[in-house]
Formats: sequence, C-alpha cells, structure tokens
Amino acid sequence: MDSELLKLRIPGIIYLIALLLEVVVSILVVGAILISLWAVLLDLGLMAGSGTDVNSLHEFLATAFTVVIGIEFLKMLSRHNVSSCVEVLLFAIARQMVVEHTSPVENLLMVVAIAILFAIRKYLFIPGLDDKKYQPHHGIHAAEEKQPAHK
Repeated sequence: MDSELLKLRIPGIIYLIALLLEVVVSILVVGAILISLWAVLLDLGLMAGSGTDVNSLHEFLATAFTVVIGIEFLKMLSRHNVSSCVEVLLFAIARQMVVEHTSPVENLLMVVAIAILFAIRKYLFIPGLDDKKYQPHHGIHAAEEKQPAHK
C-alpha cells in the first residue's frame, strides 16, 4: 500500500519541483531582459551620436532582436502554448536573417523554415490544445469533469 502511495506522490512532487524551477528560470530571464533592454538604450544613444554608421545599426538590431526573442521566450515559459513556441522560432529565424551575414542558400533555408512555421500555424494549429481547461496529465478536459453524466 505504501509503495502505491509513493508511486502516486513522487510524480506530483517532481512536477512541483519542475514548476518551481521554471519560475526561477523565468525570473532570471526577466533580469536578463532588463539588463539587455538597458544595453539597447545605450546602443540607441551611441547610434544617434555616430550618425550614419552601419556597424552601429547592425549592433543595435542584434541587441534589439535578442531582447525581443528573450521577451517571447518569457511569454512561452508563462503561457505554455503552441502559438508562443512558434512565435519564438519565427523571431529567432528572423533575427538570424536580419542580423547575420548569411549565404543565399542559408537565406533560402530560413525563408522555407518561416514558410513552414506559418503553414504549421495556419493549418496544423489546434486551438483546443492551448485551452487552459485542457489537462494533459489526465487526458481530459476540466469542463467535462464538472458536467454530470447524461442519462
């Protein structure tokens, strides 16, 4: 009897630990975003002072895109849905295309990857999976639990 009770409690405890670790990582990401946001503001000031320096613009875009990706990653950590995961991937690929100097083949692959992500978002996205009522651990909807069985 005790071993069965232990088998039921251990997954719950592990899940709670994972939730706590996720909150800690989210807090660290918020701190990193705030520090990076300060760097974006400093880069903007340096860019304004240097005039039309292309390198300043390049550094500014790299820092700004990194902050945006960090914000989207934080939203993904907090929302737990497919939509925010796709958004993070879109921003990461877009950052790579805009900031890095890539070959034409790499550019083509990134455009194809973005097209695939948009296709996934449009045709394969199932809104019910992102529903807060959905409980993946039990495989049922919370709303179904509360409704009495029809006789």
